Amino acid sequence: MNDRYDAGYGGDQYELVGYDEYNQPVYRQVPAQQTQQPPQQQPYDPYGQQQQQGYAYDPYGTGTQQQPPSYDTGAYDTGRQAPQPGYDPYATGTTTAYDPYGQTASSGQQPRVAEQTAYIPQQGGPAEETEAPKTPETGERDYRTEQFAFVEEPTGDSEDVIDWLNFTENRTERREEAKRRARGRVVALVVVLALVVAGGVGYLWSAGKLPGVSSSGSKKGTTTAVGAQNRDVIVVHLHNTSKGGTSSMLLVDNTTLKQGTTVLLPNSLALTDGDGNTTTLAKSVGDDGTSGTVDQLNTVLGTDIEGTWRLDTPYLQNLVDLVGNIDLDTNADVPDPDATKKNAAPLVHKGKDQTLSGKMAVAYATYRAAGEAQNAQLERFGQVMQAVLRQLTSDPTAATTTVQTLAQILDPPLTDKDLGTFLAKLADLAKSGDYKTALLPVQNDGTLTAQASASVVKDILGGTAKSPDEGSAVRVAVQNATGVKDDTEKARVILLNGGFTFLEAGTASGTSATTKITYSDAADKENATEVAKTLGLPTSTVTKGTVSANADVSVVLGEDYKPSSS
Repeated sequence: MNDRYDAGYGGDQYELVGYDEYNQPVYRQVPAQQTQQPPQQQPYDPYGQQQQQGYAYDPYGTGTQQQPPSYDTGAYDTGRQAPQPGYDPYATGTTTAYDPYGQTASSGQQPRVAEQTAYIPQQGGPAEETEAPKTPETGERDYRTEQFAFVEEPTGDSEDVIDWLNFTENRTERREEAKRRARGRVVALVVVLALVVAGGVGYLWSAGKLPGVSSSGSKKGTTTAVGAQNRDVIVVHLHNTSKGGTSSMLLVDNTTLKQGTTVLLPNSLALTDGDGNTTTLAKSVGDDGTSGTVDQLNTVLGTDIEGTWRLDTPYLQNLVDLVGNIDLDTNADVPDPDATKKNAAPLVHKGKDQTLSGKMAVAYATYRAAGEAQNAQLERFGQVMQAVLRQLTSDPTAATTTVQTLAQILDPPLTDKDLGTFLAKLADLAKSGDYKTALLPVQNDGTLTAQASASVVKDILGGTAKSPDEGSAVRVAVQNATGVKDDTEKARVILLNGGFTFLEAGTASGTSATTKITYSDAADKENATEVAKTLGLPTSTVTKGTVSANADVSVVLGEDYKPSSS
């Protein structure tokens, strides 16, 4: 393809010969003899400027006429050309050959070349970075605002980037939150499992079922010694103001085992008064009062009673009414004491789950049928007291208010607050089922048996007699096995005159040929020897063994005992 370009008025034509290093087309002048001259016409000037032939293009503004490369060694020699004005794009003062903007170039001559390949006049040279002129005062470049171009970042792309960052950030946060929740669930599961395991082990430990380990608070008390357990004890004396007589019990709160117990004390229980004389519980309450009876009970039972609650029958009636009646299983029909007719209906009916008011509770607690032992009435009193505790509030403050409402005067050192707090603790045990009632077994003569010492005195009340105070008399328990009833009284007089405290241990079921004097503590060996001498018996009768729970030395009088020789 012969791509030609008609330059204009001169009739010269150009043809494409290639591209320069800037990828711009390069043309050369076609000789006149090879082309037919078309009619001259006005050339197209896109910039509205008059172009002249033969102007050389100096793209670098060096001031030297740029000679285009020659692609033909002389086949199209057009002859010499007249010198043309030069082009100096950087205004350096050097004559250039071409002014594309139609301005008059500075003076300077350039020779014609034999053949010239020129750029298209309307095509400028490669874009060059213009350098700001230097100011004559400072010698530094003088930059103008129009020389700078400002690029504005597209907002759409920025929003897309922000949205992507927000998405990735939210996704990361969701992952972290999911991980935290997962860790929280794992920790919660571990805690729950640990609590379950701990609860199971605690249950086995408290129940005494854990192999190799026993609970210090187990019901059997296998770990905590019986004597080391803590107990709070008060004695209650019910006075029948209408018919006379008393009924006594111990309320025991074993804080070590979390066990409450009512210990019923028969009126025939043998005690020793301050003079060393034998008496009974019923007589002691009437004669010696509360303080003397407490001391005697502590001596016989080996316990530590903290106070005495005298409960007259009117106060018991008010107490039952205050707690809102009681429910219990009755074992007898109780007549109405105020009934005037002989065959009147009973006030309390025999049966299970009977609801008793205050008046009915007093009648049942004091009822003793004809021919019944006193223990039968005592057990009914125990039923009423346990039912009252089940109905009483477990809040110490509210229980104290109930006691204060009774408006009774308590025996010192017991106060309303002490009694209310104590009863509230027992009420809590009674509601949970950790409460029982036990009868202290005594013989017909009122003395304690070995069974009583093991089941009640030892297990419930501590198991050992209260140690005598320093300087107090040695307590000697005497059991008669001679077959002669008067020998007990004779031995009592002899021991009291010898400075010992006499404790009657009853009469043996059979007789013994020889007398036995025993002691359990090595410190009492000398005391046992003195007892033997005082009774006129050889020291060979003294041996180490088991003694009564409330005595220091035990004596079993045999047929070899002769009171006349004492």
